Amino acid sequence: MSSDWISFDFTALFDSFWATTFDGLTLGAIYALVALGYTLVYGVLNLINFAHSEVFIAGAFAVVFFLSALGFGPSAPTLPLGMLILDLVLAGIIAMVVSGGTAILVERVAYKPLRDRGASRLAFLISAIGMSFVLQYIFFEWRGPNAEASVTMFRPEPIFDVFGTIIDSQQLTIVIAALVMMICVDQIVRRTKLGRGIRAVAQDPDTATLMGVNRERIIIATFAIGGFLAGAAALFYVMRVPAGVFYMGGFILGIKAFTAAVLGGIGNVRGALLGGLLVGLIGNYGATILGDSQWTDVVIFVVLILVLMIRPNGILGTNLGKARV
Repeated sequence: MSSDWISFDFTALFDSFWATTFDGLTLGAIYALVALGYTLVYGVLNLINFAHSEVFIAGAFAVVFFLSALGFGPSAPTLPLGMLILDLVLAGIIAMVVSGGTAILVERVAYKPLRDRGASRLAFLISAIGMSFVLQYIFFEWRGPNAEASVTMFRPEPIFDVFGTIIDSQQLTIVIAALVMMICVDQIVRRTKLGRGIRAVAQDPDTATLMGVNRERIIIATFAIGGFLAGAAALFYVMRVPAGVFYMGGFILGIKAFTAAVLGGIGNVRGALLGGLLVGLIGNYGATILGDSQWTDVVIFVVLILVLMIRPNGILGTNLGKARV
């Protein structure tokens, strides 16, 4: 079926099913890392931190500047493997520190003063949106409207063949690293003292305080963890989209990550992973069928609306505070 402005080509999906699937999982792993920041903050504070997308893009700027200073440019550099790994690890650490610091700054500036005054949920929502716009404007004034110069970290090398589709080193690195980080966070939440504090505050903040849990430290730690993961996602995003960093670059990706958090069950750590991977797949399948990558965002936004209408608690739906030890 077709018209002048839209067409549906299911044959294209069948022809490129595995390539589309693996690419979708790669993007989904990045969405999942950002989604975890939304879900942790929501689980603890019942707050949608709309400035989290700017936390992510701050880390992306840090990656670009650091690698550019090391001589990385549009073409992949020829470096010994050990040196390349060291540069990428340092870039990841810097991105995580910058994003984590930005997340803590957002919490201290935009949310703590409201929390101290016992403000309404609407005030938090407006403050979150306002903080997002403030950070976007700062980035715009600082770097202008154009995207940063492309930074290519390394040339993807074929690793193995699955159903006639080549899985490359870039896809494998992103998916495995993201899964390891998600599992680590899941275990931190379920098995450590910090995790018990996070779950206690998520379940009943007043009782948790009476039991000796320092609520403010837990909140800062929650924002920091979300920021660290957003920084890691920024490294993978620059790796996947070398010329995608600009002042509003976090907005669309943030909406996709928010959709992932809602789809999986916002407030649920494992739901963020499931939602991220599903959003990556759905977006890629939709764009392939509709024949234009521009449709990816439309498909994902439609999914967000449908989830909110049909299953607002998401697929898993368990609250962070009910996570088992």
